Amino acid sequence: MTRQSQYPKGWDGARVKRVLDHYETQSEDEAIAEDEAAYEDEEQTFIEVPNDLIPVIRELLAKRSDMTSNI
Repeated sequence: MTRQSQYPKGWDGARVKRVLDHYETQSEDEAIAEDEAAYEDEEQTFIEVPNDLIPVIRELLAKRSDMTSNI
């Protein structure tokens, strides 16, 4: 029996392929420019957290996403 992949809401195989293609064909200079642009985006905040907290943070973000999608 083949196990079918499950994607997050709004994602499918085609979208995954587009994202992979984007990053696999990106030059180092393009990757640096993309990272720098993300840091300049005033709609986002970057913080450093210990790796062992990542699962907890992901769970909190998922709960928040679930709450806002019901509004």
